[in-house]
Amino acid sequence: MDARLTLESARQGALRTLPVAFSVFAYGMVYGLLTRQAGLTLAESVLSSGLIFAGSSQFVSLDMWSHPLPVTALVFTTCVVNLRHVLMSASLTPWMRGLPSRSTLPLLFLLSDESWAMTYGAVSRGKSDLGFLLGSGLLIWAAWMAATITGRLAGAVIPAPEAFGLDFAFTAVFLSLLAGLWKGKGDIPPWVVAAVTALLVDHFLPGKWYIVIGGLAGSLTGLWGNNADR
Repeated sequence: MDARLTLESARQGALRTLPVAFSVFAYGMVYGLLTRQAGLTLAESVLSSGLIFAGSSQFVSLDMWSHPLPVTALVFTTCVVNLRHVLMSASLTPWMRGLPSRSTLPLLFLLSDESWAMTYGAVSRGKSDLGFLLGSGLLIWAAWMAATITGRLAGAVIPAPEAFGLDFAFTAVFLSLLAGLWKGKGDIPPWVVAAVTALLVDHFLPGKWYIVIGGLAGSLTGLWGNNADR
């Protein structure tokens, strides 16, 4: 299958993603607001969204943002959270075959949960090409950037986000992500192991290592459970 990347598909991608972009904007405003609470400057907030462009890992790293900065834990946790991007990009390989690296790498940078889902649906039905990812990804990136800036500036007039319950935003975001990942009762053991391990590690070890170790414990439990079912 030869790779194609057309402007018409990019236009389709942007138009079809427009409703999703509004949700991304709301989500991004919360992130921008919390960056101020965490002590990031406006420039740091903008650079984090512009260069990282990975909402889940940005929220995780923000929760770990402290002095001294736990660089090793930050890098490792970000890699773990973003591992799903390997699978998402691999699923698009049939439509990327033959595309030069100068085109592939920028497209992969624009890959997000939302743009991947919409692009995969479009290309797998044969109704579009990788230009769809370009349009969809650029729109979501722009919405995320605009939201980060808006939220960061809004933080100046909302000095106490906890008064509006916004300090719970990080927890609420990941509870919603967790609900979306629910597949059945088989998810209960790894989730319980991850939660209990994280609580124990948080009690006995300083820093944010409970996120990394809890996540690994849950992942290994899930892997063991899958192998046992075979």
